[in-house]
Amino acid sequence: MTVFTDKQKIQILEDLVAIQSVNDHETQVATYLQRLLADHDIQAQLQPLSESRANLVAEIGSGHPLLCVSGHMDVVSPGDVTAWQSDPFKLTARDGKLYGRGITDMKAGLAALVIAMIELHAAGRPTKGTIRLMATVGEEVGETGSEAFYEDGAMQDVDALLIGEPTGYHIFSAHKGSMDVKLTSQGKAAHSSMPELGQNAIDPLLSLLSQANEAFRKTDRVNATLGELTFNTTVFNGGNQVNSIPATATAELNVRTIPEFDNASVTQVLQQLVTQVNEQGGHVTMDIYMSQSPVEEPKDNVLSNLAATIGASYAGAPIPKLALPAVTDASNLLKDKGNNYPFIVFGPGNETAHQVDEYVDRQMYLDFTALYQKLMTAYLGE
Repeated sequence: MTVFTDKQKIQILEDLVAIQSVNDHETQVATYLQRLLADHDIQAQLQPLSESRANLVAEIGSGHPLLCVSGHMDVVSPGDVTAWQSDPFKLTARDGKLYGRGITDMKAGLAALVIAMIELHAAGRPTKGTIRLMATVGEEVGETGSEAFYEDGAMQDVDALLIGEPTGYHIFSAHKGSMDVKLTSQGKAAHSSMPELGQNAIDPLLSLLSQANEAFRKTDRVNATLGELTFNTTVFNGGNQVNSIPATATAELNVRTIPEFDNASVTQVLQQLVTQVNEQGGHVTMDIYMSQSPVEEPKDNVLSNLAATIGASYAGAPIPKLALPAVTDASNLLKDKGNNYPFIVFGPGNETAHQVDEYVDRQMYLDFTALYQKLMTAYLGE
């Protein structure tokens, strides 16, 4: 049963893009979706994390199997809006493409999931099993929404997970983890003509980072699907004047982890390096302010096989199963699920996420609203 016209589906997406949920204000998105679902007799609950941030949960059907479909409601900053060809928060159609900040990452996927659920419910489906929508806050920075879902036990009864991040006609069941680390070195200021009266805060960090590059970049640990761990110092600050010995220095690191060199192992190595440099006279502290685990589920699972079969008719070609470069909410949602769990990342979009003139292909977005319905019911055994 078709509930929405193509024009109405695009209007829903336009409404979502207009909500400027830049690393915050997801409550506005959640409230909009709650009202939309309620208009079609689906009850949804907001789960506040702060005054302006709230996760959203809604279900149709009953019993098992239980398929969770998930997407995040936050977007990244558009940056310099003058670099855009059109207002980033006003959906603009050009040459079969729909432009706007967050439209590919990932309001198109979120809208398609919600529309699919509404149209299935209107048709009296599913008659077997449950579809649970879990829309999250804070995926772009910290994954706080999915962490809250995990801590609340919202995934305990879930049999399979679909995340609608922008993959286009590709399917992913694995991705690296990600860690953000800040190192702070304390020294003592002095005139550079008398360095013996001070302690250079930069020196211990340089030594530590050199050893870290050696430890993380020259390892034989590799994952057949995800490749090697990557380690990079991405921010470095120290000192304030060229003829003064710096009293403080900081470095921020990003580490992309693999199961063979996971977050706990990285933490252990870094802590050993910090301890070592401090034993040599340094005063360095470490703060791991974000840690998301790698995810590796079988690329051939019941959900991915169905998605590949159903999706091929829309793509007009076989759909490859790959490893995703970026991290998703699955890092939290799949904790404790083991390594043989039906999981895919599959949604409308492309590689323009976070870029100027971000867009989604109009027909792909519309196709996913129908594709998702077929995939959901096929997984549930209808």
